Amino acid sequence: MSSKQTRYRIGIGGIAIESSTFSPLPATIEDFTIHRGQEIVANYPYFAGGTFEGRDDVEWLGTLKARAIPGGPVAAESYEAMKGELLKRLGASLPLDGFFYDIHGAMSVIGLDDAEGDLITAIRETVGPGCIISTGMDLHGNVSDVLVGAVDCFTAYRQAPHVDAMETKARAVRNLLSLLDSGTRPYRAWARIPVNLPGEKTSTMWEPGTTVYKRLAESDGIPGVIDASLWVGYVWADQPRANATTVVTGTDVEAIKTEAEKIAKRYWDARDEFRFGVPTGPADWTIEEALKLNQKAVLISDSGDNPTAGGAGDIPYMVERLLANPSLASGERTAMVSAIASPDAVKTAKAAGVGQEVTVTIGGINDPVNGSPFTFTGTVFSIYENDPVGGDIAVVRSGGVHVVIPTKRKPYHHLKEFANLGLAIPDFDITVGKWGYLEPELKTAASAAFQALTPGAVNQDIESLPFHRVERPVFPLDREFPEPDWSETVRIFPPIA
Repeated sequence: MSSKQTRYRIGIGGIAIESSTFSPLPATIEDFTIHRGQEIVANYPYFAGGTFEGRDDVEWLGTLKARAIPGGPVAAESYEAMKGELLKRLGASLPLDGFFYDIHGAMSVIGLDDAEGDLITAIRETVGPGCIISTGMDLHGNVSDVLVGAVDCFTAYRQAPHVDAMETKARAVRNLLSLLDSGTRPYRAWARIPVNLPGEKTSTMWEPGTTVYKRLAESDGIPGVIDASLWVGYVWADQPRANATTVVTGTDVEAIKTEAEKIAKRYWDARDEFRFGVPTGPADWTIEEALKLNQKAVLISDSGDNPTAGGAGDIPYMVERLLANPSLASGERTAMVSAIASPDAVKTAKAAGVGQEVTVTIGGINDPVNGSPFTFTGTVFSIYENDPVGGDIAVVRSGGVHVVIPTKRKPYHHLKEFANLGLAIPDFDITVGKWGYLEPELKTAASAAFQALTPGAVNQDIESLPFHRVERPVFPLDREFPEPDWSETVRIFPPIA
């Protein structure tokens, strides 16, 4: 539909971060990239020239959109500052016909159990019941009944890695416009699934995740169903809402209830089948196995300190283990590690200059609970300045081990990021990264891959973590408990009006 006169006023905003409550490193407002007003609209690839799919009958009103790489829980004062500004801008945009609530879904705030629920409650109070709210979320979000009670329409990623992220957000906007065009206020069928597994086991790149998520498409063509979504949840949040969930949005109560029961049971039935997608074990074992292959481009995930899952990103454990290996310490074999954030080490390397010997200390700052400082001597291999995420970056080589040291936490998922430093995965026997499952570009570059079970705020040994507040029973913390009665578990939320 297109007209020359504005028909709808639709706001956009949200706060997005994935937060491990086990991390000692709180996130603050300085960790967030914040866009305001029309900056928000301009940063979505599907808003071409300020229109969506050719529609020029909508006025898109950005409020505040804040996003940070995963980390620890958000400091309360930082959250309140962002929330306050969003609400102020939202109030100035009224009246609104719709609102696109753009969030991740696993934000933790110190002192709050349900940050997204708290924020959407305030947004709903501001816009009123007549405004239709739609959200497109990460499948690692934790979806509470409070969130479902305040949002009209849900959709979530169906792929991990999240190659469908922008597609999902566009679908959320498309659903919002469809509801406005038809004057429909949908029902939502919500079910808590008492399973809490890490993303490294539930990726859609291998079974059973591939089939579980592909079968969501079976619900798409059911009359009366607008969207069927499944969240595996975010396991490193010690909160009552931390578990898998499904939400089916639609106009036919029986249809959405039936589909929600099917989806919940399908995931429950697969709970024991989820596995890591690559060989997994202690750090030293993964290093030894990688070297035994006698080939280049073997990748090892330092999974416990993965900053894209909420790890602090400065635990030097894998650097220590690599340098403890004689063939790597001597330079007979080669490895690189990305990345251990350390501003002091970068300053030391920059002051010395490329080709000079330095002694640097890394680690023990962002996460002193799970990691201790490590001091080593090496040669400055390269310096890269003004990276938009990592700031100034140094590479220090000790023996055959090249250590990437950014000023600020930075995940490495793209080959160009290594090339900026004069590094290339095919040149090394082993590349260690603070990852979980491999992003597509890294997977393509790897000749083989392992996952090291390492210490950190996103430790993969879920049963060992000090959970106190998750709702029990929940798999795998609990093993022997009966399957829920899904017909009783699914809860129907009426249309908001």
